Amino acid sequence: MIDADAPLSITHQCALLALSRASYYRSRAPRQDEADTALNQALTSIYERHPYYGSWRMQLALRDAGWHLGIRRIRRLMRELGLVPLHPQPRASVPNKTHATYPYLLRERTIKASNEIWAADITTIPIARGHVYVVAIMDWHSRRVLAWRLSNTLGASFCVDALNEALSRFGTPTIFNTDQGSQFTSAAFLQVLRDRDIRISMDGQGCWRDNVMIERMWRSLKYECALLNAFQDPHEAQQHIGAWFEFYNDKRPHQALGDHKPAVVYETDLKKVKHAARDDSSRKFDHPDGVVKGAPIQLKLLNKLSHGTTPPVIDSL
Repeated sequence: MIDADAPLSITHQCALLALSRASYYRSRAPRQDEADTALNQALTSIYERHPYYGSWRMQLALRDAGWHLGIRRIRRLMRELGLVPLHPQPRASVPNKTHATYPYLLRERTIKASNEIWAADITTIPIARGHVYVVAIMDWHSRRVLAWRLSNTLGASFCVDALNEALSRFGTPTIFNTDQGSQFTSAAFLQVLRDRDIRISMDGQGCWRDNVMIERMWRSLKYECALLNAFQDPHEAQQHIGAWFEFYNDKRPHQALGDHKPAVVYETDLKKVKHAARDDSSRKFDHPDGVVKGAPIQLKLLNKLSHGTTPPVIDSL
């Protein structure tokens, strides 16, 4: 009834027919053809196999399947189809500007043994109705997860509990590294470290590479456990995550560790330290006064006292 090529404008033709222009243009909207349907099916199929693919990886996957599309069109189609890639939504580490922070102490530092550097971090794990938070304490050299806790809130208490468990079971590290999240800058968390004379190190704000060891572990946890099981509640999440941490420590080989397991590397390091300490304690006295070469000044003073020699006056040791 309406002729787009007629001398009379579309507006006047619609007015004569008592038809709104919106109804006319809606009727002219192109219908989806078979090619578009096939493309949408291809997108959905790839997403079902790889729900963590974003637009960039989706473009590569479509290219392998014979579809050559621009990145903007792929983003638009994914948005229209409701294909949202899996990625962390909530931000777990939020700084508190009123809390004190510490400098990063690990830059260009070579880590040679276990219990030299420990690190802690928090991540989010999706469940059926929301998500839960997991904190882990890791030994940097061996990659062993020393302690972990799960919580449905972001308070500092579950981080302090994990820290106390790690310290009670595995001793004391030289340096403890975290990000600048409010849980790790809280007075309760820092006081535990100060009481044991542990040096405190913190990542630069937004610098995930400063704690890359534990960030890489989080990626493995999510892709090898969390995203494969679709946890229904926190109890189910805790059971599966606990089993995965045991697998990670005791059975999962690490290429960076020469294909050894973290628990094996950690225990081997501790045995080396014990043997070295035993060798130091068994050194023979080879000094005329019975003083071990290289012994600290306190030990020398004790030896002199045992031989009846008056020690010199020292202001501070």
